[in-house]
Amino acid sequence: MKITPLALFEKVTGWVLSVMLVFITFGIIIGVLRLFLNLGDLVFNEDITRQYQRLISDVLTLFILIELSRSLADYFTTHRLRMTFIVDAGIVFILREIMIKIFEHKITTDEVYALSVLLFVLGALRIGSITVFQSEKKMLTPPPK
Repeated sequence: MKITPLALFEKVTGWVLSVMLVFITFGIIIGVLRLFLNLGDLVFNEDITRQYQRLISDVLTLFILIELSRSLADYFTTHRLRMTFIVDAGIVFILREIMIKIFEHKITTDEVYALSVLLFVLGALRIGSITVFQSEKKMLTPPPK
């Protein structure tokens, strides 16, 4: 049995992504548990604004981890990383940063412009990746008889 470099690459990539998916899954589970444990702080702490900020940040971080895990899980069925899931995680990350900075009142006009341009580019990448995916899907689907 001869192992080709491409087969070796596929096998190693599969193992690496499997390990990453396990760690992200554990991170999501631990994050959800900590989220519920921190709800007690929300009830009993006097600095409720800080606790809400922490809660929002934790929830948005979990969304990012979920988007990344979706990308990795999709790899095992398609054997490629779909850009839409990765760009979705990037969009959620940028939105998380914007929301936290606005909530803290620590965002400058330059940062708003820069993050807006970044969101625009990520949105354009998302639309472009969906368009390319749909056209590839159409090309691979045999015509009806």
